[in-house]
Amino acid sequence: MNKTELHDMILHENNTVEVIRQALIMEEPLSIRIDGNAYSVVMRTPGDEIYHAAGFCLAEGIVDHPDDFATIGFCTEEGVNVVTATLTSERRNRVEHLLGRRGFISQTSCGICGKELVKDLYQIVRPVSQTFNIPIATAMACVDRLVEQQHLFSKTGSTHASMIFDSENSVMAYAEDVGRHNALDKAIGRVFMNRKINEANIAALSSRISYELVQKAARAGIEMMVSMSRPTALAVTLAKSLNMTLACVGRRRGFMIFCGKER
Repeated sequence: MNKTELHDMILHENNTVEVIRQALIMEEPLSIRIDGNAYSVVMRTPGDEIYHAAGFCLAEGIVDHPDDFATIGFCTEEGVNVVTATLTSERRNRVEHLLGRRGFISQTSCGICGKELVKDLYQIVRPVSQTFNIPIATAMACVDRLVEQQHLFSKTGSTHASMIFDSENSVMAYAEDVGRHNALDKAIGRVFMNRKINEANIAALSSRISYELVQKAARAGIEMMVSMSRPTALAVTLAKSLNMTLACVGRRRGFMIFCGKER
């Protein structure tokens, strides 16, 4: 599956001008349908559609377990980018209020303050347990391993990446996408559908940590998030309330821990 396209680019460098072929990341819509109804359309890099939709549904509280899906499939017909999921009748009855809401819990709502947003998120998110501790050097190494795998970024310079680790620092999943939310959904979705979500403990991210990413990680039971960029204030507020650890690798100031230093 092609994830990049070649386009002509005029490069002006060192007082010279030349036309070169540049790889650009692809961006296409993916429609996620649940029980026959359109639920979301996301712009993403093609690939890992089932994992993407599964991770998205977990983050939204639509499913808690792979068995909550009666079926989930991706239409492979050319030009049709649709993942269709059906829920078991028991699960559908439990999340009917979520399926009927306008807008998603993972998206910022206009006119809602931080405290109200965190309260809203508590409909589907609960604090995580503290089950492990790791050396700072090990946490920093997670980011290094993420960077080593960013092959699409090396080609295009315009992707985000997420990598999931277990408590032994073994890689469980990796995803790269034009969108940071998509990359995390894809990585979490892979672990989730492989029925190993209870082993996921650390998420390494190429992007800043926003509150939506904290929500996604918390829904997966991930205790620690380590990034290449600093988190937002709301992300730290939410992570503190969910007993999570947020940290990032600073360019000049070493390793910065914003909450959850106990781990």
